[in-house]
Amino acid sequence: MNARTITLIVSSMLLTMAGLASADPGAPNFSAAIYGDGEVWGTKGTTSLPAPNAHNVQSFDNLYQISNANNPHGVQLAVSEAAPGNPKYNGGRWSVQIVTWTEAGFMAYGGYAPILTSEEDILYNAQAGYLEIETAHVYFQCPLLPVK
Repeated sequence: MNARTITLIVSSMLLTMAGLASADPGAPNFSAAIYGDGEVWGTKGTTSLPAPNAHNVQSFDNLYQISNANNPHGVQLAVSEAAPGNPKYNGGRWSVQIVTWTEAGFMAYGGYAPILTSEEDILYNAQAGYLEIETAHVYFQCPLLPVK
């Protein structure tokens, strides 16, 4: 995947997430926006962050944006590495990862990729060769909120 494609995907994702927070960027959105640990979560407006360094890299979680999901039976939301209640959750500081289904992945699932809802789903399919994961070098803060 080239840099232009990654930029378009990430820009689209950030605009979508910002739109979910409504016209007031600080207003919480309690609608489904992100999967984490198998559950759906709402979110709050985003703030860009500088790239992590050796001192704070552990305070970022991966946020996986699936670029080519094609399941006709559901919407593929972004997937977080961890969610509230999980000791690995860092409060919504994200490092964006672009996830792309491979041809082998589509074939393994009969032509339609399943909806991924956890990092475990993503890592399992990546290890099987069904997904490719590429760092987007985009970092932001956006806490997860319960869906109401």
